[in-house]
Amino acid sequence: MKSRKSKLSLKWLLIASMITVPLISSPEVSKAQGNPETLVLRKNSDTMVHNGQSVKAVQPVTFKDGSSYAPFRNVAERYGYKVSYNAKTKESIASNGELEIRFTANSSNINVNGQIVKSSGTVYIQQGFLMIPLRTWANLTNSTLSLLSSEMTFKWNSKPEETAAPQANFEVLPDKEDIYAGETRVTYVDKAILDSGRTIVDERWEGRQDIFDTAGTHTITRYIMDDTGTWSEPYTVTIQVRMPNQPPVADFTTDKTTYRMGETITYIDRSTDDEDSIDSRKWTGREMAFFEAGSHTVTLEVTDQHGLSDKISKDIMITNEVLYNQEEYYRLNAPVGSKYPTVGSSILNNEPVSYKVVSEPARLIRINSPETLRGEGITYDEMLSGETRFMFHNQNSTDRNLKMYVVATNLNNTTAKVGFNAFGLGGPNTYVSTGGKLAVARYLQSLKSGEETHWLNLKPGETQVVLPELSKVPLKPGQVFSAYADLVSDTDVRFQVIIVEDGKDPVAELPNLQMLPPDNIHVRGTFNGANRSLIINETLGYKGQRIVLGDRTIDRYLDGYDNTTGSLQLNTGNFGVLYKMTVQIAPRTVVTLNPRGGHYAGAFLINGKLVNTTDNSILRNSNESGVLHRTGNSVETVEFIFTPASGSNLPLQMLFLPMPEIRN
Repeated sequence: MKSRKSKLSLKWLLIASMITVPLISSPEVSKAQGNPETLVLRKNSDTMVHNGQSVKAVQPVTFKDGSSYAPFRNVAERYGYKVSYNAKTKESIASNGELEIRFTANSSNINVNGQIVKSSGTVYIQQGFLMIPLRTWANLTNSTLSLLSSEMTFKWNSKPEETAAPQANFEVLPDKEDIYAGETRVTYVDKAILDSGRTIVDERWEGRQDIFDTAGTHTITRYIMDDTGTWSEPYTVTIQVRMPNQPPVADFTTDKTTYRMGETITYIDRSTDDEDSIDSRKWTGREMAFFEAGSHTVTLEVTDQHGLSDKISKDIMITNEVLYNQEEYYRLNAPVGSKYPTVGSSILNNEPVSYKVVSEPARLIRINSPETLRGEGITYDEMLSGETRFMFHNQNSTDRNLKMYVVATNLNNTTAKVGFNAFGLGGPNTYVSTGGKLAVARYLQSLKSGEETHWLNLKPGETQVVLPELSKVPLKPGQVFSAYADLVSDTDVRFQVIIVEDGKDPVAELPNLQMLPPDNIHVRGTFNGANRSLIINETLGYKGQRIVLGDRTIDRYLDGYDNTTGSLQLNTGNFGVLYKMTVQIAPRTVVTLNPRGGHYAGAFLINGKLVNTTDNSILRNSNESGVLHRTGNSVETVEFIFTPASGSNLPLQMLFLPMPEIRN
C-alpha cells in the first residue's frame, strides 16, 4: 500500500515538472498586463478556488494516461472566456476576443486562432462533460502552473478591460447666433465623455477666446487627456460671430416731392437694420393727405429688437391748389375700420331716415347693476326656459381677485338640459371701452360662425356652473369686463349670476351668498323683444342721410323688470339688444358711424364681415367718424348686424354720404 502511494506521488511530481515547462508551441497571444488572477485545483476534487472564492465544478480533477484533466466550461469561465458549442463541427469553443480555442472530443488536435496545436493529452467526455488537459490549457493561456502536494495553482493576468478614448465634447454659450464681436463673453460648457472612474488630467484648445475680437466664422477645437494618458480625438465647434449690433437706420421717401391739398401721399419706408429686426415704427405728422398749403414735417422713428433706435424727419410740400377738401377726401379714401375728423355739428344737417322697428320674441338678461362690484354675492336670479341672451358689464372695486359665474339649478323632478352657443368676452381689461369693443366683436364673430350648442344635463335638484368661459380668467382689482352669451334650456331652470373670490367653489359657496342690491344708476333686469329688425323702404345715399340709433325717442328702449326686486326697468341705451338691418344703398356711397353721446368703441357685422369702430382706436367724440362700408358703382344690398357696445355712449348716427367724383 505504501509503495502504491509513493508511485502516485511520483506521478504528480512528474506531471508538475512537465507542466512548468512548455512542451508544445502555440500561436503567440497578447501579453497585455491586466489584473493578476489565481485558480487552485485539487486532485480528485470538484472544488475550484478562484481568487480566494470556492466554486463547484461539474467534474473533479481527473488523472488519465499521464495527464491531469478538468471540466472545460468551468475552467474557461474562470478565465473570463465566452464558451460556446458549434454543433456542425462538434467543437467546444472558448473565446476572449483575442484568443479562440476550439476543442474536439476524442482528439488531441486543438484549433487555436485557426492553427492546429498538439495537446499533451486527448480531450474526452466524462459523464457528459468535456474534459481538457490542464497543462495544455496553461500553455495556451500563458499561465504559470505550480504543484504543491496535491494542489495545482494556475496564475495569469486577466485581459485588461478595454478603455474607450475620451471624447472632448463641449458646448458654446450663448447660442451661436447671439455672439457679437467685442461684446459677448462666451462660456464653454464641458460635455466631455469618459469611461467610469476616468478623469481629465490635461486639455488643449485651439481658437478659443472668451470675447471674440473679430466678426466672422470661428473654429474652436478641444483635445483632452485622461488619467490613463490617452488623448482624445479633436472635437470642433464652429460659430458665427456677428458684428456688434448697429442701430437701425430710419429712412422714408414719398412718391412725389410736392402735393396738392387733398392729394393722397404715398409713403415708402426704406428703413434698414443690420439684423433685419426692426420691432417698431412710430410715425409723427404722417397724414394720408394735407389740407393746408405749406411745409408739413413728417417724422419716422424705428426701434430694433435690442432697443436701439433712429429717427428721420422730412418736409412735405403742399401747394395752394385744392384737389379735395377734408370731408370729400376722407369720404373717398379713409379705409374701412379707420376714422377721420369731421365737424360734429354738421352731422345733423343730413336728412334723418325713418324706419320701422319690428321686435322679435327674444329674451335679454342685463347684468350691469351693481356695475361696481364691492364683494361677493348674487347679482341676478331668474327662472328661465327657452333662449336667453345674457349681457354682463362689471368692474371689480375690491382688493381681491373675483370671478363671476352663471350657475343653473334644476328644481324639476326630471332631468333638464341647458346649453350655450354664441359667446363673446372682452377683458378683464383696464380700459372700459376696450373690453366693450372686444366683447361685441367676439360675440358677433361667434354668431357668424354658427357654433353648435354645447349641452349639459342637470339632474333633479342638481346645480352646475354653465358658461365656463365666463370665469376662466379672474377679475383683478380695478379691472373691467364685458360679455355676451346665448343660453338655452329645455324647461324652467333657475339661473343665478354670482360673484365669489377667486379660488372658491361657486356651487359650494352659493348657499352662503346674499343678493346684492342694485346701484340705482345702472341697469339689471329681464327684457323681452331683445332682437330688433329695422325696416327701411328706400335706397339710401343719393344724398346725405342719417339713421339714429339708441336715442330713446326714435329707437325706443325696452321695458322690463328686475326679478330680484320686482321693480320695473328701462333698458337704457338698449345695450344687449341685437339689431338687424338690410338696406339698399346707392352707388358710390360711404357709410360711417358718428357718436353723439361721448366716446364709442364697438363692432358691426356688415355682409358677414366684421368691422370695428375702430381697428386701432375709438371714436372719441362727435368730431370723429368711423368708416363702415363703401359701395361700388351700382346699388348694393347691405346687411348690418350689431349690438350697442357696453362701456360706450349713445346715441349713434349712422350716416350714408355720397362720395365725390374722382379727380386727377
